[in-house]
Amino acid sequence: MIGYILLILVLLQIKHWYIDFVNQTEEEVAHKGIYLDWKGVKHSVKHGVGTFLCLYPFVYDVEVTLIMAVFDAVLHYHIDYIKMHFGNRDIKTPAFWAQLGLDQMAHQLTYLSIIYALFGL
Repeated sequence: MIGYILLILVLLQIKHWYIDFVNQTEEEVAHKGIYLDWKGVKHSVKHGVGTFLCLYPFVYDVEVTLIMAVFDAVLHYHIDYIKMHFGNRDIKTPAFWAQLGLDQMAHQLTYLSIIYALFGL
């Protein structure tokens, strides 16, 4: 079981890296600080789809997997919205990097909470 959990966490890390740092468009970034703007929401929907794809082969329950995917997408959206709406956008400042680190930590805690909800570990 621990092997499966570690594999899921690795898959979620790869998914997170790809969607946040490779696949995210400038348009998505620009609109994440406007509450419920579709261009910003689209980024989080991608995360939800990716989470579904990472989890389903191990969970085998569409409903449970969908709940976890929606949970991830909703949290991801709000974490990003808070960072973009209230955060510092100047990459030359320590505050920007501290807030980016906080944002990434919040996403990682989301993944750990999904694992806990699914497996109780």
